[in-house]
Amino acid sequence: MSKSSIKTSASSSAVTKKLVFSAVGIALAMVTSYIKVWEMPMGGSVTLLSMLFICLIGYWYGPKYGILAGAAYGILQFVVDPYMLSLPQVALDYPLAFGALGLSGFFSDRKYGLQAGYIVGVLGRFICSLLSGVIFFASYTPDGMNPWAYSALYQGSYLGAEAVITLVILSLPPATKALKHVKVQTVV
Repeated sequence: MSKSSIKTSASSSAVTKKLVFSAVGIALAMVTSYIKVWEMPMGGSVTLLSMLFICLIGYWYGPKYGILAGAAYGILQFVVDPYMLSLPQVALDYPLAFGALGLSGFFSDRKYGLQAGYIVGVLGRFICSLLSGVIFFASYTPDGMNPWAYSALYQGSYLGAEAVITLVILSLPPATKALKHVKVQTVV
């Protein structure tokens, strides 16, 4: 067996491993998105850690894989439970918003990289949702209230709540230990 075929085989194996772990992460995010702790009246909910699984892909494999997995998850969310006013609204609410969770990959080599990356990913999703709320759903703003403030409060309530719950769980020693163990398995 030549060196080039060994190198190609190892590279192919690494890509396959990333693809499999990403698919499992997307599947876990999809399943946990149906375990709703709290649901907002006009869309959005606090789920059982669904955003974490997409952020983990970015954290483990970098922003390219994380953003791509998040965008794929966003498209899957749209296919399963669509809400469409226009194509730009769909792009902002689904692939761009969930793709932003993959920004966690920029923090993979830091001490508290998962927590910092998770916060940045959720903030990215918040910004997309905030913009969508102002651009496409401003007509739902109560009389006398600024659409920016309303959208920020609406989006921040459920995204912030899930982020706090997830960060608390991530700080628990058993969760930290389990994620370190899984991260070792994901290394290619």
